[in-house]
Amino acid sequence: MERNQVIGLLLIFSTLLVWTFVNKPSSEELEKRQKMRDSIALSEQKTEANIETIKADTAANFVPDSLVSQQNAGIFGAFAGASTGKETNYVLENELIKINFSSKGGRITSAILKKHYKTVQDSNGKDEKELVTILDNPANKFEYIFKLANNNEISSSDLYFTGQKTGQEIRFRAMVDENRYFEQVYTLSKDNYSLDYKINAQGLSSVLSPKSTSIKLYWENHLNKNEKGQQFEQNYSTVYFKEVDESSDYCKCVSDDSKELKDKGIEWISHTNQFFNTSLLSRKKPFGPSTLTTKMTDLKTSDAVKIVTSDISIPLENGQHEMTLYIGPNEYKRLAAFDNKMEEIIPFGSSIFGTINRWVIRPFFDFLSQYIGSKGIVILVLIFLIKMLLYPLMYKMLYSQAKMGALKPELASLKEKYKDDMQKQQMETMKIYREYGVSPFGGCLPMLLQMPIWYALFRFFPASITFRQEPFLWASDLSTYDVFFDHGVDIPFMGTHISLFTLLWAASTILYTYYNMQNVDLSANPAMKYVQYLMPIMFLGFFNSYASGLTAYMFFSNLINILQTVITKKYVFDESKIRAELLKEKSKPKKKSGFQARLEEAMKAQQAVQEQKKKNK
Repeated sequence: MERNQVIGLLLIFSTLLVWTFVNKPSSEELEKRQKMRDSIALSEQKTEANIETIKADTAANFVPDSLVSQQNAGIFGAFAGASTGKETNYVLENELIKINFSSKGGRITSAILKKHYKTVQDSNGKDEKELVTILDNPANKFEYIFKLANNNEISSSDLYFTGQKTGQEIRFRAMVDENRYFEQVYTLSKDNYSLDYKINAQGLSSVLSPKSTSIKLYWENHLNKNEKGQQFEQNYSTVYFKEVDESSDYCKCVSDDSKELKDKGIEWISHTNQFFNTSLLSRKKPFGPSTLTTKMTDLKTSDAVKIVTSDISIPLENGQHEMTLYIGPNEYKRLAAFDNKMEEIIPFGSSIFGTINRWVIRPFFDFLSQYIGSKGIVILVLIFLIKMLLYPLMYKMLYSQAKMGALKPELASLKEKYKDDMQKQQMETMKIYREYGVSPFGGCLPMLLQMPIWYALFRFFPASITFRQEPFLWASDLSTYDVFFDHGVDIPFMGTHISLFTLLWAASTILYTYYNMQNVDLSANPAMKYVQYLMPIMFLGFFNSYASGLTAYMFFSNLINILQTVITKKYVFDESKIRAELLKEKSKPKKKSGFQARLEEAMKAQQAVQEQKKKNK
């Protein structure tokens, strides 16, 4: 047994020697293993060094809680306890609006309008709809500036408010102690876009500067891009305001501007987009001296169409001030319900044009909209009714043109007789007009009388929210331009698109002008003939980016004009009767009007000057 055991051990030992020799690592493997061990050792050294560095930095920068409290007390004074905390979000909403609040600053962080959409492009470049959201730009500010008794100034945006929601009301309090706090109370209306808003500096007379009978509100809005026509939206966005016993006013819309309001109290201030606004209205005592500014943005690089600010002095009565916040669409009836001229933030125009829009076109359009669902069809009905009302003026203009056309033989003979003397030709032409009872200006007056209505509509369509996101034919939104073709090249005055309504308007205008000019003699001033054709071409660049509601109106208005003209001239007028009427008028004794006499005297004086120049030569 001993011999067998010895032999077994020798075999095991021999096997181990053979296995060790066979599995011995090569020199390359040994080198790799050494490098790995070196790398691990170096990493451990760095880690230990970093840990020591972090410990040293932490120790150097560590501030005990007691010292933090001392620092906050030095900066925030009695509000030191509200300078730290946890941000909590709250929501108030009804069927029209959802408003998000933050306890940090006790302010609104966004407002979602549930009935209004905007068009955005998805990842594939296709249009889709999303709800309009305002007041959500991270750069926005709505903060009260407190001047403390120690003359330090702090902002409410740096304070953590304690929030309490009850029904449709939220109370935010920045606490000093149980009996002293700054409070903001928001109460959302049941079926409106407005909130009752109150601030209360409870028991803070010893905390704030002893002379603080008012509090400063700094309000900054980076107005969002909500419309396809961003250039128009920028030009229609600004700050509106109304001083006591004054009409509403606003900062400039197409450039940077600033307003210093010191002399009178301010009833309300409105940060206004093209179709939406956020307004602050004082319910009792007017706001005090304020500074309002607007700043243009680069639409290609900025996510805002304009930056507007209001630096407002809010008077405190028993530490309180009651206000109303309106956050919603520029709907005329809603704004007019405030009974303080808030509806004037809708840019319908001033003087007679604004009056026509507010008291004629707007209510008439609203009346038609009650019975007709499509706003495009309402526009057509509106055009038809306006054209029918103005047809007597149209008839007078066409009749004057027809009488001038009936005098073609007489006018042709004058041209032949005085072909070398243009001044004499014009004088004799005026004599023939007077002799036959024809006024060359008979067609101008009806057109001039229609201009106020046309210009009023020019302001109405891009200002009225009624047309926003309303489609008609190929136009997806009547409040902005229609895109028939997007060529992608930014052409000056034309943009990157082609508006079909604008092209149709220009073509129909040229056609209508050509038809009307057949019986009009422009030999005395041939340039006028070409100017009338150039005008619609020149306006292509302007109207190409204008509200398609207006260009659709202009196009269909031209079509009705053409129909009225053709039907009237072909089926209403009788050329033989018109000619007989002219001959009858010729036989009557004539008396020059004062205007005709002055016109002839001026032409005679001009002719005399021309003859004198010829003699001098």
